[in-house]
Amino acid sequence: MASFKKYRPGSKFRLADIDPDDTPFLEGDEDAQRAQLDQLAGELDELQNLLVAEGRRKLLLVLQGMDTSGKDGTIRWVFSRTSPLGVRVTAFKAPNDDERARDYLWRCHAVVPRTGEIMVWNRSHYEDVLVPVVEGWIDKSEQQRRFAQIDDFERLLTETGTVVVKCMLHISKKEQRERLQARIDEPDKRWKFKLDDLAARKKWDAYQQAYEQALRATSSRHAPWHVVPADSKRHRNLMIAQLLVKTLRDMKLAVPPADAALDGLVVK
Repeated sequence: MASFKKYRPGSKFRLADIDPDDTPFLEGDEDAQRAQLDQLAGELDELQNLLVAEGRRKLLLVLQGMDTSGKDGTIRWVFSRTSPLGVRVTAFKAPNDDERARDYLWRCHAVVPRTGEIMVWNRSHYEDVLVPVVEGWIDKSEQQRRFAQIDDFERLLTETGTVVVKCMLHISKKEQRERLQARIDEPDKRWKFKLDDLAARKKWDAYQQAYEQALRATSSRHAPWHVVPADSKRHRNLMIAQLLVKTLRDMKLAVPPADAALDGLVVK
């Protein structure tokens, strides 16, 4: 069985050494894989109910990746059986004028998970150490300051009851080309395509380097990164579903002790 690799502080890993087409978490045939994902989605729903019942902790899932890496698809499939009452999703776009007038973490802190809740960030505070770096809007010193600030921010979350799970959806440039072309060629998918996607694609190598720097600097013991090979959509979904189920199991969630005053109570 495949295991989850966490990138510890100071790790000198290279994204180029991780094969985006690798599928270590796929087992059996296609039907078996779909059945496994359905089973994991159901267990995730049960664990989320325990998270609510316990009423002490919360979970934050951070999804980062290049365009078309599958952040939307991951959310759709992994949480397909989970009650929408216990899961919230925030998609971070380019900051608006109101957000730019504040520090870059302000809009993130406003949507951290509540007690008993699973929160999913589709993109995140990491955009602020990716896009500005690639575009040359901040220098090396500011980049390093932001890495330290992000680490402090995530430590604050973990020390106040939030378990942080960070996943970088790692796809190949070839796979991205095929997915972008499919959005252009299929009329019902064209709404997903933006010309800005092509502008970012031209800077592929710079983004890979920026991701590598960010993951190295911010993979901590309290909030480690997981790199998810994502050329296979099914592998991506299964790996993240297994990671979330394992994380919630490891939290040893439990229903609070029953109120003894209810013993023998009969509702009339």
